[in-house]
Amino acid sequence: MVPLMHWATPEERRSLGQSRRKQVGRQQHTELKIKARPSPALTLLERAERGRVPSLVKLKHQMMAQSPFSYFRGAVPVMAADLSVLPNTGIVSQLCGDAHVRNLGAFAAPDGRLVFDINDFDESIRGPFEWDLKRMAASLVLAGRESGHKEASTHAAVEYFIECYSAQMRAFTRMTILEVGHFSVHRLDSAEPVHDALLKAERAKPLHILELLTEPASNKPGAPRRFKEIKPMLTRVPGSLAVKVLAALAPYRQTLEPQRVHLLSLYRPIDVAFKVVGTGSVGLRDYCIYLEGNGPRDPLFLQMKEEADSAYTPYLPDAHPARHNGQRTVEGQRATQVQSDPFLGWTHMDGRDYLVRQLNDHKGSIDLADMAGGGLVAYAEICGELLARGHARSGDPFVIGGYLGNGGGFAEALAKFGSLYADQTEKDWQALRRSGKAKA
Repeated sequence: MVPLMHWATPEERRSLGQSRRKQVGRQQHTELKIKARPSPALTLLERAERGRVPSLVKLKHQMMAQSPFSYFRGAVPVMAADLSVLPNTGIVSQLCGDAHVRNLGAFAAPDGRLVFDINDFDESIRGPFEWDLKRMAASLVLAGRESGHKEASTHAAVEYFIECYSAQMRAFTRMTILEVGHFSVHRLDSAEPVHDALLKAERAKPLHILELLTEPASNKPGAPRRFKEIKPMLTRVPGSLAVKVLAALAPYRQTLEPQRVHLLSLYRPIDVAFKVVGTGSVGLRDYCIYLEGNGPRDPLFLQMKEEADSAYTPYLPDAHPARHNGQRTVEGQRATQVQSDPFLGWTHMDGRDYLVRQLNDHKGSIDLADMAGGGLVAYAEICGELLARGHARSGDPFVIGGYLGNGGGFAEALAKFGSLYADQTEKDWQALRRSGKAKA
């Protein structure tokens, strides 16, 4: 027989997870050390915004100033710094990096079916699994407060989120490795917030996006279409820049599977625009490419989105700046999702890294209004199961499950942490509003 390195048994991996409780006890996850924050929140934001389009940074601050939850969406660099000063388990998986209630949504899978999953990986990186859980816990509290829930209700929702995560992780330890890799979360359509998102996604067909984002170039019958001007959110780019953007599709094609390259070759580019997207991404360069296949009723929209270093990179000893941040984002998404966008790839332009993906292909997200009443707890269950699946696919469910145990103590600790961090987010939000950075 060929000699092999020692292969850790499931029992040894579970024991490894249990041993990490000595490194950081499950009840210790209530801790928040704001006084140890390496720099003030506004300074951390300013550092992360270097290199962005200056005229859009003010817009980003204005969007963040709308509410504590809006601030939270744009403040990943602040939370990354806050998590870095806390003890962690050292149990690593692929992090979404920006796990919050609005970064889950519905989109079209390669076979055309609608799926609901984590759908934003700009900050994705390998790191302590609990960092995703802490960010999601705080987001559930903030979303719950904004949708009219009392504190006891948001606390219960976070506990249920962690209990569902733990139960799903235990279930993964009873499956084969391939079963874990292919596992699909069921009952999605029975959760009302998810059901509503799937309905939105069903309506968001390419022809709907065509009407939403483009218009005839002239009043003449049969005139070709082009992007609308909806400043500052959507702006057509001048010819010289459009040529650069289209040239960047050449290296992008090399990152696709051959069959996708063939499909893409059947489309011809029509127009290019600059689009403002999200909250945390505002100020990064984001281009939309409108392509046409078998006539004007066969559109394809690609998004070419600038990707910077993950906000967590400075705080992870084993992390190094990615060789290509578009590739980092794509690989994080593929490691976590069961099915990904068939046109997912990466490219570069003017020394900057870009992710490329389909724009709004049957996409639908959750509105905070959907969290009212029983929607918060129903959605917390889905958040727990989806994050568990992503962490199990990219990490080790035996190690994570060994650390969590039945999940009860950890759930209580994360609920307290979520409330504490939501309180701190509200203070940071007020500081942003007082700073004048968000004034028109």
